[in-house]
Amino acid sequence: MNSRTLTIITVPILLLSAVWLYAGPLNPPAGPITSTYKTLTEVEPRVAISLTNTPGDANSLFKITQPGSYYLTGNVTGVAAKHGIEIAVAANGPSVTIDLMGFELAGVPGSLDGISVTATGTRNVAVHNGTVRAWGGDGIDVLNSTNNLLEDLRVEGNGGRGIFAGNASTVTGCTASFNTADGISTASSSTVTGCTAYANTGDGIEVSGDCRVTDNTCENNGIGDGAGIHATFSDNRIEGNNCTGADRGIDVDFPGNIIIKNTCSGNTINWTIVANNVCGPILDRTAPASAAISGNSAPDSTGSTHPNANFTY
Repeated sequence: MNSRTLTIITVPILLLSAVWLYAGPLNPPAGPITSTYKTLTEVEPRVAISLTNTPGDANSLFKITQPGSYYLTGNVTGVAAKHGIEIAVAANGPSVTIDLMGFELAGVPGSLDGISVTATGTRNVAVHNGTVRAWGGDGIDVLNSTNNLLEDLRVEGNGGRGIFAGNASTVTGCTASFNTADGISTASSSTVTGCTAYANTGDGIEVSGDCRVTDNTCENNGIGDGAGIHATFSDNRIEGNNCTGADRGIDVDFPGNIIIKNTCSGNTINWTIVANNVCGPILDRTAPASAAISGNSAPDSTGSTHPNANFTY
């Protein structure tokens, strides 16, 4: 008889604790079920510039008559005898903002301004991020508006000024080149900073009074008669600019301005400043006589330790 061994295998018993998972009520709340999708207006609350939304008229391709935020959806080619975008919002009304979205407004022979404020007394116009070129008039003309912001714009080859801005405007990060008149021109109480003005027939940058003109680059402006920077009235602060290759580098027509930390080179006349302005010393360093530099240090060749010195080089 075969003997068999009975092996008893003991299996541990796992005691599982009961876990209650709460997933909310099984019955939905009373009332209609609402959509969680956003409307097109919520996704893009701005208004696209188009013949449907902003139809033009006899002298404009597109016309903005209501305050709001607008944007381009593609490049725009101008039409003779018309502005590209006309802004005609009621005086003292709310703001108009135009985002060019990196696109360009390209004029044609006989066209008017690229962007133009035609209603007197408009306020709070902002234009940014795009190119405005080859218009028969000014590239951007917001002279009729106050408290404007013009930033990150390229204005090129226009028949008038590149940018023409009214009182209390800020022009920053813009490039104005090959315009038939001034590159950038502003009325009083404005700021022009971090801009480049190149090869404009008139002044590179022209301001009236009570303005701040800082850290700009102006080259080869004034083809015939013009300055890199031209201040036509008083109470301007002109600081940290570089002006080269113009008829006049920095031209100040009126007393009561401050001119510090600027540099001029290769202009027919580097500095022309009337009496009774506050001006840091202007040092002629056209022949600095510095030795070649190779390594980690070199002697000072500026010729001055004055903190507000201007330099001709």
